[in-house]
Amino acid sequence: MLEVRDLAFGFPGRTIGRDIGFTLGAGEVMCVLGPNGGGKTTLFRTLLGLLPRHAGSILVGSDPLESLSRGEIARRIGYVPQGHAAYFAFTVREFVLMGRTAHMGALASPARNDVRVAERALESLELSPLADRPVTQISGGERQLALVARALAQEPKLLVMDEPTASLDFGNQVRVLDRISKLSEKGISILFSSHHPDHAFLSAGRALLLAEGRALAIGTPQEVIRADTLERLYGVSVQVLPLPGGGHTCLPAVSR
Repeated sequence: MLEVRDLAFGFPGRTIGRDIGFTLGAGEVMCVLGPNGGGKTTLFRTLLGLLPRHAGSILVGSDPLESLSRGEIARRIGYVPQGHAAYFAFTVREFVLMGRTAHMGALASPARNDVRVAERALESLELSPLADRPVTQISGGERQLALVARALAQEPKLLVMDEPTASLDFGNQVRVLDRISKLSEKGISILFSSHHPDHAFLSAGRALLLAEGRALAIGTPQEVIRADTLERLYGVSVQVLPLPGGGHTCLPAVSR
């Protein structure tokens, strides 16, 4: 679904990341971990074609990213940004329905199927009770869930989520992580970033540790999320502890 080869990325006149390479197959989930300013968002924006790559190649399916129109990219890749400031009082239903625009002709109105897809996306994140509320009058966490629902309404084959749990309470974090797992079971490839290594253990088959624009490590969470790699990544001492049932959790050392 996605193949990245020797990628260098950044802004015009300034490269901030290089030598990134990985593949993501159908139904695979990869979590990108890294500190603030480590290049996660810039990498994602490059993979979406919102920033030009500086070197290397990006293939979506078998097609070079630059050969695809913006509409075709939107039909293949759903994007959930870090946050969204609501300026217009669209209802939550209308906001999620906007995810269908990639499947509609110019000036076309949503068809019955578009409405059904949007309603399913709302239901999947338990947003139906808020469907008629303006997005300007719901909480930041609820608005973040609406962003996820809007991306799901695109019916993409690849979902790119930039810190999708950042503003959510514990319950909604779990709900989004559970939804990530269920979407992958349906064959959707998912690339998401997080500041919580535990999220990679919970939902991802692989993890990419990104530091200063370079891949510190890439592999299964069990292979690459270790005390030494987390200390290099974040500059703090961390214990990675096994849990009953085969899981893991990360416990930072805090001075008392």
